[in-house]
Parts: sequence; C-alpha cells; structure tokens
Amino acid sequence: MKFMMFVCTDSEPETGVSDDCGPWVAANDANGRRVLGSPLVSSKEALTVRVRNGELLVTEGPFAATQDVIVGFDILECADSDEAIEVARAHPLAQLGRLELRPFASLEELIARGDSSQS
Repeated sequence: MKFMMFVCTDSEPETGVSDDCGPWVAANDANGRRVLGSPLVSSKEALTVRVRNGELLVTEGPFAATQDVIVGFDILECADSDEAIEVARAHPLAQLGRLELRPFASLEELIARGDSSQS
C-alpha cells in the first residue's frame, strides 16, 4: 500500500532539511519502504496554478496562507496504515513538526465510490 507523507514544520527552516534525516532515509531506502522522497525549496518559490472561466491564473507563493509549511515529502510502501505510522514515527522531524500520511487511491476506486473530482 502506497502512502504520501508530507513533512511539515511550523515555519520555513532557516537552513535545509536536517542531516539527522540521513539515517532514516538510508534505512527506509534499504528496506524498500521509501519509494521516493525529497526536500522542497522554500514555499516563497511556489507557484499556484488555477484556471477560472478559461483564464489561466498563476500566483506566486503557496496555495494557502497557513502556519504549516510543507518542507518535503516521501512516498512510502507499507503493508498498512499501522506500518506507515511506525515509519513516520521514526522520522526525525516527527519530533519537531508534523508528518501527514495519505494513502494513494486508484482512479478506479474513486470512480467506484462516485468521487472522480479528486483526479
């Protein structure tokens, strides 16, 4: 089962993601739980894209003004949500920020539930 794990903090870090993440990344890459992951540049460099009434609207900055800042992400492959929680629990930034886990849904599952608006 695949999970998207958003790595969030209360504010933009003054420096890059902590080197403390190195052992967590290496261990989860080695055991196949971490499929992909990366730190992200500052939310100040984000571009938000919308189309309204056929008009392209591009805004600089994140899509929402919020206290939480997404500073990175990881895609996890876990047996179930309990395993994903244990993987997130061991992440060094779980002590300083928040890790949001969301299971991936297939388009077929969404259509079957009548929720095709998510794609």
